[in-house]
Amino acid sequence: MKSPVVKRSIVVAGHKTSVSLEEAFWSAMKEISSARDLTLSELVGEIDNRRQQGNLSSAIRLFVLDHFRKRAEQAEADIRPDVAPLAHLHTAG
Repeated sequence: MKSPVVKRSIVVAGHKTSVSLEEAFWSAMKEISSARDLTLSELVGEIDNRRQQGNLSSAIRLFVLDHFRKRAEQAEADIRPDVAPLAHLHTAG
């Protein structure tokens, strides 16, 4: 049985490292990097520089989740400007 996780080597800030992600996340990263006119290595470098904890694979997954969550919220706001973004649902508790 083929593993759903794909390990790829990538150069980040001049250093070769390997990152293990599901294919869906690799595809999303390629889409995001293309839209931002960045190489995949440049985008991963930005994510690596911004992460505050955890490993790089987890930081990438969270970045992709956040990217598409914001895109969905923007699409909802464009369709229904009378509805506030989903961020209002996240209250301190």
